[in-house]
Amino acid sequence: MKRFLPSLCLLLMACLAPPALAQTWPSKPIKLVLQFPPGGSTDSVARILAQSMSATLGQQVLVENRPGADGAIAGDFVARAEPDGHTFFLASNTPMMQVPLLRKNPPYDPVKSFAPVSLVGRYVYVLVSTPALPVKDVAELLAYARANPGKLGYGSYSGVTQLMHTQLKAVKADTTLVPYKGEGPTVNDILGNHVQFTFATPASTLGHIKEGKLRALAVLLPARSPLLPGVPTGAEAGLPPLTAGTWAALFAPAKVAPETLQRMNRELNAAMQRPDVRERISALGFELAGSSPDEMAVFLQEQLVAWGKAFRDAGMTPE
Repeated sequence: MKRFLPSLCLLLMACLAPPALAQTWPSKPIKLVLQFPPGGSTDSVARILAQSMSATLGQQVLVENRPGADGAIAGDFVARAEPDGHTFFLASNTPMMQVPLLRKNPPYDPVKSFAPVSLVGRYVYVLVSTPALPVKDVAELLAYARANPGKLGYGSYSGVTQLMHTQLKAVKADTTLVPYKGEGPTVNDILGNHVQFTFATPASTLGHIKEGKLRALAVLLPARSPLLPGVPTGAEAGLPPLTAGTWAALFAPAKVAPETLQRMNRELNAAMQRPDVRERISALGFELAGSSPDEMAVFLQEQLVAWGKAFRDAGMTPE
């Protein structure tokens, strides 16, 4: 009987191994990969959430910026990462909508290459211009663009900014699109009058607006923002409506263990409910909104349909 005891012990250890391994997650620091360089709203939101989750996960959550190629660099990196639950992608709609819908050969599939964790929230956009531009509202901006075709530089750093530029062209506002890798560099160039206007978030513009270094012309919201109560909504200002949603969500590489996704979902949503976190992120003009992994999967499919239609309606086709 004694000779069978080692084999029995090994069998019991093998049976117990999966739960034991699951309980060890996270076993090392977690990477929260972004498609933007430091400085924009997504970076600020990510760092606030990372700090909060680090305290409860028992491991550091580190923000890793991998900008460029409309977020495809960051997205491809995460899609190819080891699915051990230590690499996540805090993505805006750009790499998950624009890259797969507007490229003939995208490097990943937004549904098959990733496992959705949770919706994180929605962006607020402000139309800002340099004060050096002789315009005080949207009507004057459009009139100036029509009178000076191609002379105004429009900074574009995401799918939504590119879509809005196309929609401005539809109302005969002929401006030159200048691509950037992120919101921060775009705003910096408007401050220097290298480009003249863009849509950006309060996180990177509010201080400059209050100091008079940027001029706020409209907010893309159904109602006026409490952060900028004197600034009209896009509808009030006469802007064409944005026909697709702007959001950020958390994804993991495909094949990450379901229990790891559920744990990360719980930790993220708990962080988003903490009063100090909500206060700091609300001040950035970002609207937090969580979800379950299943709800995020449904939302992703709905957004692919909505963005596909928006791109087609704007005459934007895969390249």
